[in-house]
Amino acid sequence: MLDEKGYFYIIDAILAVTLLLIVFLVVNAAISIPSPEYSYDSKDIRMAQDAMEMLSGKVNFTDRTFLGEISEILKRNENSQDSVREVSQLCRDRLDSLNIKNYKFSENNILKGKVLASSGDYSEADGVSVATRNYGDYSYTLSTW
Repeated sequence: MLDEKGYFYIIDAILAVTLLLIVFLVVNAAISIPSPEYSYDSKDIRMAQDAMEMLSGKVNFTDRTFLGEISEILKRNENSQDSVREVSQLCRDRLDSLNIKNYKFSENNILKGKVLASSGDYSEADGVSVATRNYGDYSYTLSTW
């Protein structure tokens, strides 16, 4: 009778160890499943935000920013056609220097959605990334695709 109880204890212990081993392997497999590479999918999504951060950041370690400079040009010249053309050329030059292939940069508040610079066909855009920054009364939107 003692021998029969010993077999049950051994079988019980082997089943418990086997169960623990199975649980360990399942948890280990779940942890080691590779996650998808989101960096490839979200690269274009962040492009407008990154570019807008560069435009609104400090220039040459002064307190002036690119958005501040173009806002001052527009404000100083009371949003005249000449100032809009000057700002448009500055925006095109700056955005082209950032190596952005397709973009649309516009002012949405004072100039009522006037496109200051653009490159590429926006009507055929797929996966548009948008960023908006305000400077004073001006609100600038950059769309990239």
